[in-house]
Amino acid sequence: MSGFFLPVLLLLPLVASVPSPSRSPPKYCRRCCDHLDPPLSNSPRPVAYQTPEVRTFINMTILKGDKGDRGERGTPGKPGAEGPSGPRGAIGPKGSKGQAGAPGDPCKTQHSSFSVGRRKALHSDDYYQALLFDTVFVNIDEHFNMFKGKFYCYVPGIYFFNINIHTWNFKETYLHLMQNEREQVILYAQPSDRSIMQSQSVMLSLELNDEVWVRLFKRERENAIYSDDVDVYITFNGYLVAPAA
Repeated sequence: MSGFFLPVLLLLPLVASVPSPSRSPPKYCRRCCDHLDPPLSNSPRPVAYQTPEVRTFINMTILKGDKGDRGERGTPGKPGAEGPSGPRGAIGPKGSKGQAGAPGDPCKTQHSSFSVGRRKALHSDDYYQALLFDTVFVNIDEHFNMFKGKFYCYVPGIYFFNINIHTWNFKETYLHLMQNEREQVILYAQPSDRSIMQSQSVMLSLELNDEVWVRLFKRERENAIYSDDVDVYITFNGYLVAPAA
């Protein structure tokens, strides 16, 4: 009898563990920590928690040490672009006079001189008549115009001029040495029974293109100067004394 119940007892646990066909199988087994499992794929994902960023701030005023030694000078950089010119500054004070320089090259020294004469006598009945000349002694660079009877200044500076004439018996001689249209000096001789030599000289400061010439002037009497074809009695001379600085 006991031999019959022993196999039955051994089969009971197997029968008890087989699920009943009338019950629906469970979806899954639950455990005590199921609430910590991740949700199913259909459930919305929870927002991820971000750890706040921590930045370290150091107060340099507290940590500032003593001033260090000056370092070595670095290599100079490349020069920059040239800037625009600035405004012109005020005129500075006049400096002291310097010493005289060495003599210049004689070949480069400026010259201007002339010496002309007249061999023909002249009786003038006209007012303000220019005295013309027909003989050339010196005329460097043709500064004296023989056709007009005028010296033209091409080198500004101080000039010396001289006029010599011979008067006529019983006739008046009245001349002006002119600078442009201004009378500078006069040469005058009253009528006399004797003819004499008369001379006049002057130094003038000339600018570029100034004109120097001799003008006859007639008053109540005839204006005359004497000469002949053999000798030269009338001369007009001029030369540069010092060129303008």
